[in-house]
Amino acid sequence: MSFEIITDSSANLPIEMIEKYRLHIISLILRDGEKSGYSFENGHPIDPVPYYRRMRDENAAFTTSCINVSEALEQIEPLVRAGSDVLYLGFSSGLSATSHNVLMALDELRERYPERKIMGCDTLAAAMGEGLIVALAARKRESGASIEETYAWVEENKLHSCHWFTVESLKYLRRGGRISATSAVVGSLLDIKPVLHVDNEGHLIAMDKVRGMRAAVKSLIAHMRETWSGDPDSPVFINHADSPERAQELAERVRSEFGVREIVVEPLDLVIGAHSGPGTLALFFMGSKR
Repeated sequence: MSFEIITDSSANLPIEMIEKYRLHIISLILRDGEKSGYSFENGHPIDPVPYYRRMRDENAAFTTSCINVSEALEQIEPLVRAGSDVLYLGFSSGLSATSHNVLMALDELRERYPERKIMGCDTLAAAMGEGLIVALAARKRESGASIEETYAWVEENKLHSCHWFTVESLKYLRRGGRISATSAVVGSLLDIKPVLHVDNEGHLIAMDKVRGMRAAVKSLIAHMRETWSGDPDSPVFINHADSPERAQELAERVRSEFGVREIVVEPLDLVIGAHSGPGTLALFFMGSKR
């Protein structure tokens, strides 16, 4: 018997992939002043480009939040009630309370529906690093893996999902408290670009500091060179926050140097991009370690 795979909007998968693999998306919440809405609604992700341009042109700021337990129940219970087993693959607990709340909802559903298989995993991943795990799990299911086998594969491999990214402006990391105001000012004057990744606890960690975006892209490639799995059939995902040209340049460099056959480029979901800012560029791949 097959099963349903549920993830959240932060996994940032393109709509074609969501439809192909019959994925169910729980959306995080975006707030624009007094207005709030979902980053994924009516079966599609919202277009983040107008928001990123407002951030650039108007210094607009957006806030975000996860869904609560009751909202998670409302979205997942109909699947279980209809007789489906479900596997949830969620946004890193090191960055959001999303997984915690959804996993609590799953505990409640197990009590209500003891005959169903209801499993959940904190991927300790974010953006298309999370999406990469979800896509590969969906392919396991398509190849005939059971819910238990797919869950076990995710738990065994989630710390091989490598996240490397850089940002155009330091002010958004300053707003989020990840760097000091002084560091942001000095870094901006010197055109410093941090290179960050998500560690084994699912936290955002600054790893390198380089001058200029070109050097930052070189650093992303260098980190891939260090830990990449070496399998050209393993997909590589790239996120960008309204920087399609840089994203395509990065994709071409990955294709040229590593011979990767599948590269998926997608605009960065605004719930994450609100905290990293326009110009963010991120590279995700499966590696020997994070």
